[in-house]
This record gives sequence, structure tokens and C-alpha cells, in this order.
Amino acid sequence: MRTIIRFKWLIAAAVLLLAVGLTIFSPNLTQLASEKGQTQLPEDAVSIRASEILENAGENSNSLSAVFVLDEALNEDSEKMIQGVIDKVEKIDGVNEITTPLTDNQDIQDQMTSEDKKTVMMPITVEGSDKEIEKIADEIYETVPEDTTAYVTGASLINQDFANTSEEGLKKTELITVFIIVGLLLLVFRSIVTPFVPLITVGITYLISQGILAILVDTLDFPISTFTQTFLVAILFGIGTDYCILLLSRFREELANGHDKVEATVTAYRTAGRTLLISAIAVFVGFASIFFAKFAIFQSAVGVAVGVAVLLIVLVTVLPLFMVTLGEKLFWPSKKAASHGDNKLWHFLGRHSVARPVLFLAITAAITVPFVLTYDEQVSFNSTEEISSDYKSIKGLNAIGDAIGKGEAMPIQIVIKDDENLTTGNTLPYLDPLSDAISKVDHVEKVRTATQPTGDKIDDLYVDAQNGQIADGINEAVTGIGDVQDGLSQVQDGLNQITGQTGTGGSSGGGLSQATEGLGQVNTALQQVSAQLQQTGNVQQASALLTGISQQLGEIQSGLEQANTQLQGQQEQVGTLTDTLQQLADGVGSANEGLTQVSDGLTTAADTLQAISESESVRDTGMYIPEDALEGDFQQSIDTYAFNDGEGVTIDVVLDADPYSEEAIRTLDTIKERVRAEVEGTPYENAEIVYGGVTSTNADLEELSTTDLSRTMVIMMVGLFLILTLLFRSMVIPAYMIGSLLLTYYTAISITELIFVNGLDYAGVSWAVPFFSFVILISLGVDYSIFLLDRFTEEARDDLNGGMIHSMKKMGSVIITASIILAGTFAAMMPSGVLTLLEVATVIIIGLLLYGLVILPLLIPAIAVTLGELNWWPFKRKRNDE
Repeated sequence: MRTIIRFKWLIAAAVLLLAVGLTIFSPNLTQLASEKGQTQLPEDAVSIRASEILENAGENSNSLSAVFVLDEALNEDSEKMIQGVIDKVEKIDGVNEITTPLTDNQDIQDQMTSEDKKTVMMPITVEGSDKEIEKIADEIYETVPEDTTAYVTGASLINQDFANTSEEGLKKTELITVFIIVGLLLLVFRSIVTPFVPLITVGITYLISQGILAILVDTLDFPISTFTQTFLVAILFGIGTDYCILLLSRFREELANGHDKVEATVTAYRTAGRTLLISAIAVFVGFASIFFAKFAIFQSAVGVAVGVAVLLIVLVTVLPLFMVTLGEKLFWPSKKAASHGDNKLWHFLGRHSVARPVLFLAITAAITVPFVLTYDEQVSFNSTEEISSDYKSIKGLNAIGDAIGKGEAMPIQIVIKDDENLTTGNTLPYLDPLSDAISKVDHVEKVRTATQPTGDKIDDLYVDAQNGQIADGINEAVTGIGDVQDGLSQVQDGLNQITGQTGTGGSSGGGLSQATEGLGQVNTALQQVSAQLQQTGNVQQASALLTGISQQLGEIQSGLEQANTQLQGQQEQVGTLTDTLQQLADGVGSANEGLTQVSDGLTTAADTLQAISESESVRDTGMYIPEDALEGDFQQSIDTYAFNDGEGVTIDVVLDADPYSEEAIRTLDTIKERVRAEVEGTPYENAEIVYGGVTSTNADLEELSTTDLSRTMVIMMVGLFLILTLLFRSMVIPAYMIGSLLLTYYTAISITELIFVNGLDYAGVSWAVPFFSFVILISLGVDYSIFLLDRFTEEARDDLNGGMIHSMKKMGSVIITASIILAGTFAAMMPSGVLTLLEVATVIIIGLLLYGLVILPLLIPAIAVTLGELNWWPFKRKRNDE
């Protein structure tokens, strides 16, 4: 320290130059937070995998919804206006596809319009980052006429609006933090000069930390989120001010003891500096442990650890400059207020907690346990609650929700990917029973896929409907055979008349007789075929018989034509007979053509029945998709819900619940179970099945936030325990320190849950709140227990009980002041407009005040005096005579 004091100006200049240089030349941390700080799930998350599959296939799952709120029901004028918007939006860079609500398909139109036809939704597929999509939305707004009410909404826009709110909140937090700290320090020190020393010290720390973080984020992809800077401001200014108070208070004491400025500074750092070092290491370990979290947004709080490390350096290099330069003037105009006097309240509590530890343990339990027992761990993933409803993205979502349903705008997307073609006639039918199983899940309103493009079954694809059509065809065939029979009977009658006129002896007459007899046989055969079709429906056999009959008719026709040729050239009166005979021959030909058509129809029906009988999918699903259907209008439906040349298909699941709600997440869990069960034994059994959409993203958030919180709690507790064990030379003191902090955390978050869930009617506390509030409260709360117990281990060398009472008397004012100041810096987050920050601040403020005013003065002394010598197990208590 003496070396630092000797070169104080040079060192301070170097630090200041570093702060200025980093501020000027480092990247903009706020901009980096906006670009890289959105909620980033790991690559193996289900929703991320779904997006990745679609992107690799050239598809895009990112979409917006333009919402038109009309004064009157959709009419010719409004349709013209919407079409004009569509024509302009199609030309915007980043817009891939628009689903028009002006389609002639009534089912699709109903999906995108409200019942009163006054609200119209227009889905738009886009590509780009959230920031780029925000620009696309701005361009879409420019295409809408000024006299039309329209909104653009979507998950990306809501995320970006949240980021914008966080940026605005950060600016408010920075400004309010400065005013709060100055005000509190003026009250504590009653000095005009003193408040600005911590502000300058921590301000330099913040500038350096911000610059280092920006470089790390820009070059090494160091984790960052929209919360990073806000937490950095609150924590650095909070603990930085606390540490300054600790050092300045001890510095003032040493001045009062007659030491000069240099000696007072050296002594302050040698004594209070040890406590400060232990506290800073504990805070550093707490925030550094976040690095082991899997979720990037949680990892982003590691940036605070960087700030704590920089704070230690600045406290050692810059703060001494003020001490040795200003001396007592640092506290002008007050000279006595800088030193905290004995705290009478803590002295009173210390004496009684030492004398009646069981009573104080009971009092602490009575205050905290009821709240802990009411904690329901209700968590919300509804990011729409995070920001004001004045944002257009929220207005648009609410307009859709009120008129059409939010689930329609943000469906769950099931992505099925395989190496085999999933769009053949043998694989597509399995989509229907899968869709049916999903549709039976509670809160599922509609399921759309290739075989159900509008959410309803296509009856013509089912065997029962196809069999009905075949039955109708058989009836038509029977009718056609009857018509052929009637025609042939007429021909037969005509031949009988001609035979009577020409006689039966000639060769021609004999040929006509044979033809007549053949027609009789044909009619008899046709009658048998007709009867057989009606009785058995055996189209294959009937088709074969008709083919044979057709050949016979061909022979009869040929015979008639030969007879006609022979009759020609005979007596003139026969000339008219030849004309008649030719007509009869033509009649036989027409009958044969009709019979051929019937035969062809029956052949097609037979082929269809054969294909149905050979199809495995028919037995499993009751559906048969003919090859010609795959090449017709049905292909458009396949193209909509298939990708990667048929190696992947999608299913859209529309919920009647809010896609952001816990209800939607639980519904998705059930859907996953149903899908797993349904695909067994089907072509999709070995396919990769993942889920996309807002609800799937929130389900991933729930899983990650839960596992990350559990993992971080363990790592953090173990890390703090090891550090504190080494510093205190005890395994017992760290154990009840950590236990008291856990009790404080659960009490504070329980009270917060009561306020926001039970009181303000939110669905739950925001999903990020438990993690951030735990890390921050434990990391910062450990400071105050160190302040007290480090002094206790020093004072307890002679008298354990007396040492605790003395420690509480001396440290009470420091801890109360520090906790109030730190709570004040988090109170600066309240006007940020971000619900997560508001809730985190509530947990921290309640926790700090609870710890500083209840847990530390009531619980810790009672435990310490009850344990006695066990406080230092497995080591031994140091004594002054050792």
C-alpha cells in the first residue's frame, strides 16, 4: 500500500487513462447487448433444433402477423386496400412469403378472419435477426394507409420490444442510481465531499468494466444479455459504495486516533481491507459460478464477476489518492459523522440474543417460516407481460387473441425429419391418426398438416369413402350393362326381321341367324355379369367376363359387316336392308364401346381395390392415397407441409390457450407423450421429431432455467463454502452463514410471489427471477455476514459471548447503512418498465433488508453462542495468548 501511495498520481492517471481509452475505443456494450443479448437457447434445445432443421432445408419458421382492424366487415373496398398492402409488402427485402386472407378457399379465409369479418390476420414469413425483423415491421407499417388501423406482431417483435424496454430502463436506472447514492451518502456522512468519492471510484470501475466486457463479447463471444448492464450498474454501485463506506469509516477512525493521512490509509487497508477482500472474493466466486450455467442469458451475469475484479483494483489504486490527498477534508464540513458510532439497537439485540438464543431462534422462525411454507414456485414465461401494452406488437397480439385466437397466430409446429421420403402414399396416411391423437389433447383447438390442410379430414382419402365411390361405380356399371342389353335386344329384333325377309338358306341369312343367336348369348351373359356384380361386387371377375363379351361383340359386329357386304349387289330391294344392317352393325359397335367403358371403369376399380388390399397403411390408418392424387391438387397441400424433397413434414397445432401460458407448456408436454406413443410401429418411429414455436421455446426455457438454477445453487454453495472455510478456518461458520442466506432467499422470493401473483394477479414471477435473484442475493448477502462474523472471530479470541455483543455493537450501523444503500441501488431498477427487473429488485430489496434487520441481528448471534467452540470445528478458536 505504501508503494501505491508513493506513486499514487501516476497510478491514478494510468487507471483514468485506461477508463477513457476503453470508453472511446471499445465497442458499444449496449448495442452488443441488443444484437447478441436476446434469449439464446443452447443448440441442443428442442425448439432450436426445430428451427435448424427447417433452415437447413431452406424453409423459414420465423413469421410475423399483420393484423387489420376494420371499421366495417370485410368488403370490396377493404379487400382492395389489403391487396394493395400485399403487393407492396411482397417487395420488402426479408419477406419470403405472404399467406393472403383474400383466398377463395373459405376454410382458409375463416382461419384468418374474425366471425364479424372486422379483424383480418395476414401471416408473413420473414428472415433475419430480431433487429432486422423490427426494420421489416417498420416497412410494413409504411405500406398501410394512414386511415387504417393495423398492427404487426410476432415473437421476434415482442423480443425486440423487450430489448428496447430494457435499454430505456438501463438509462433510467443509471441516472436514478446516482441520485439515490448521493442522497443516501449525504444522510450517512452529512458531508458534501464524501458522496462523490464513491461515485467517482465506482464510476471509473463501471467504465473500465463496461469496456472490458464489450471487448470480450465482441471478440470471444462472452455471454451477454439485456440484463447485464443493469445488474452491473446496480451491483457495482451498491457494493462499491459499501466497500468505500467500510474503508472510509475505518480511515476516519484512524485519523481520530491521531494517525496522519498516510498511516491512517495504510491501517484502514490492513484492517478493513481484509474484510473487504474476503467479501469481494465471496461475491466474485458467487458470480463466477454462473459460468457453469448452460443458458447464455444466465451466463451473462458472469460479467458482474469481471466488474468485481476491476472494483478491487480501483479501490486499491484510486481510493487511496483521495484519502492521502484530502485527509479530513474528505469529510467536510462534518468531522464526526464519517465514523459509525456504536449501534444501540444491535447492541440491545446482541445482548438478548446471547442471553436467550432459543427465544430468538423461535422469533426468527416465526417471521420467516410461514412465508417459506407458502412458496408455490409459480413461474411465468409470458414475455408479453414484461413490457407495456402500449407497444404495437402487444396490441396486435391482443387484437388477434380477442378476435381470432392467439393460438392461430403462434401455433406449435411439430417437425418430423427422416432420411426416407415421408410423402408417399404409404407414409402420408399415418399423419391422420397422429393428428387425431393430438387433437384429443385438452386445449388443442385445431391440427393442420398435409392430410388435413384446413384442420378437417379429407373424406375422399379414406377407404370407407372410396369403397362407397366404388359401390356407386358398380351400380353405374350395372346400369350401363342394362343399357347395353337394351341396345343389343333392339339389334337382335332388327336382325330377326332382316332374316325373315332374306330367308334362312343363304350364307348371309345363316350368318345373320348366327349373329342373332350370338347376341342372345351375349345378353344372357351380360345379365349374369350384372347379377353377379349386384350380389358379390367382384369387379375383377366381372371385368374379365366383360372383356370376353366385348371380344364376342366384336366378332358379331364383324360378322354383320361381312353379311352386309354379301347382301350388296343382290336384288335391288335388298339395298334398303343393307343400310339397316349397317345401322345394326354400328349399334353393336356402340354397345361394344359402352361395354368397354364399363369394363375400363371396373378395371380401374379392381386395380384400386387391389392396391388397397396390398397397402399396409390402409390396415393401420383406414386411408388410401392413390398415386394420381399425389400429382393433383393434393400436391399443393403436400408442398405446404413438407420440406427437403419429402424427407420432412410439419404439423401445426393451434391451441385455445395463450401460447405463452403455463397451460400451453403443460399441453405441449401431453402432446409430446401422445406423439411418442402414436408413432410406434409407423414409418415415423425412427424419425427425428422436434417442436418449434413460442410454446416450445418456453418449454425449453422452463427446463433450462430449472436445471441451471439447481446446478448453479450447488456450485455456488460449494464454492462459497470452500472459500469461507479457508478464510474463517472453520466449516461450521460457513455452513450457518449459507443456511441463513438460503432462509433469507426463500422468504424474500415467497413474499415477492405473494405480491405479484396473489396481489397483482400475474401468472407467476418471471422465469429468470429465481435464478438472478438467488445469485445476486446470496452473493451480496454474504458480504454482510462476513462483515459481522469476521469481526466476531477477531473479538471472540478472549470472550465468545462478549465478542459477539461487541461485534454487533460496532458493525450494526455499517451493515444497516450498507444494506440500505445496496437496497437503494436496486430500487433504482423499479422504474425501468421491465417486469423481470422489477421482480428481481423486489426480491433483493426484501432480502437485504430482511437479512440486515432480522436474520443477522437475531438468528446469527443465537446460533453462534449456542454452538460455542463448535463454531471453529474442525479447527480451533484463536486466542490472544496464542
